[in-house]
Amino acid sequence: MSPGEELDPIPDSFILQPPVFHPVVPYVMTIFGGLHAGKMVMLQGVVPPDAHRFQVDFQCGCSLCPRPDIAFHFNPRFHTTRPHVICNTLHGGRWQREARWPHLALQRGSGFLILFLFGSEEVKVSVNGQHFLRYRYRLPLSHVDTLGIFGDILVEAVGFLNINPFVEGSREYPAGHPFLLMSPRLEVPCSHTLPQGLWPEQVIIVRGLVLQEPKHFTLSLRDQAAHAPVTLRASFTDRTLAWISPWGRKKLISAPFLFYPQRFFEVLLLCQEGGLKLALNGQGLGATSVNQQALEQLRELRISGSVQLYCVHS
Repeated sequence: MSPGEELDPIPDSFILQPPVFHPVVPYVMTIFGGLHAGKMVMLQGVVPPDAHRFQVDFQCGCSLCPRPDIAFHFNPRFHTTRPHVICNTLHGGRWQREARWPHLALQRGSGFLILFLFGSEEVKVSVNGQHFLRYRYRLPLSHVDTLGIFGDILVEAVGFLNINPFVEGSREYPAGHPFLLMSPRLEVPCSHTLPQGLWPEQVIIVRGLVLQEPKHFTLSLRDQAAHAPVTLRASFTDRTLAWISPWGRKKLISAPFLFYPQRFFEVLLLCQEGGLKLALNGQGLGATSVNQQALEQLRELRISGSVQLYCVHS
């Protein structure tokens, strides 16, 4: 990309942001592009052994005075006889009628993974992979642009994701894989083993950040003979995304170029009988044909190029 070159405006639905690791609480941050139906926020951390309470607020602004509206207030409380969660909405400086959920699936001294999945009319919350509650909006979701975390909580990571683009109309939770299964940044080039190859319904997830002056991004799947029947390549010089065959032939992917300098990205590859489906930042972009026998022989995922990697999962 030449100096001064203007990028096409990136659609709001494609905007993601880098994960945040080990923020100091209280922590307030802007949500890039705001909230919209289909967006998911992942919170990973630990409840201290002496915790009384903490709260996660999805706010309409970040001012201190007057206090901003809070569209969704998620407030686990541990100091009572029966630990529970309070959810509520703050509008015009006044709390509305609170909703209470008993049987809190969080415990003092234990780690957790919370997913906030935002739909068109309500937010759903899962804790450690199990659905916990749903809360109907009382303020427009489009007004939310800030995330606040307060109280007795040790936060390891906050991630911003889009729902699984391969399941049309699904209302179920997509897989929320913890960011800290690995170190916050992986070395590039990166090699990830696939000991059993690929099988139907398996999803490969790659998350990272494009560097400031990128040249290319390459993801390849290789067999034991180091052949790469599947290669995905993004070229920043001509801003194209393409499948590359083992013989060097290029098949362009007919979609907007969605890798942007200094922007977070999420690549998903869904294995199905007869090929792979591709999605970038939660948007399905197409497929490539690969026979099932070849998919089963793939043993290595290799990633190279002008990126920082935060997560590789298969």
